[in-house]
Amino acid sequence: MHMEILFEEAKKARENAYAPYSKFSVGAALITKSGKIYRGCNIENASFGLTNCAERTAIFKAVSEGERDFQALLVVADTKDPVSPCGACRQVLAEFCPPTMPVYLANVNGNIEQTTVEQLLPSSFKSEDMKDAGKSNV
Repeated sequence: MHMEILFEEAKKARENAYAPYSKFSVGAALITKSGKIYRGCNIENASFGLTNCAERTAIFKAVSEGERDFQALLVVADTKDPVSPCGACRQVLAEFCPPTMPVYLANVNGNIEQTTVEQLLPSSFKSEDMKDAGKSNV
């Protein structure tokens, strides 16, 4: 099952996290429709705004390699409850992933919840929203 494979891959990715400031290591694993898995971890920076989350790292790695068809994502951290993507990650998920794509939220103890991209960010801003930009109905 994809979820179990993604859980193990996300935990491996978490081991590479660079989190000297928050000490909050996160891992993510994204599987494409062809079965290829992209791992990501959070990478912090002293200029906090330049920090990149695990989910975005995995998605950006896949997109930079030409992948566009994603099947599922799992994100994991050492938290009491399953960890959830931040707002920026939710917007990136909405940009690159199908609305109904499964997103698994997990903690390192194996507590996993399933949701979808659309449930994480309903009424998201999409590229279609810009098609009529600058055209007035006045």
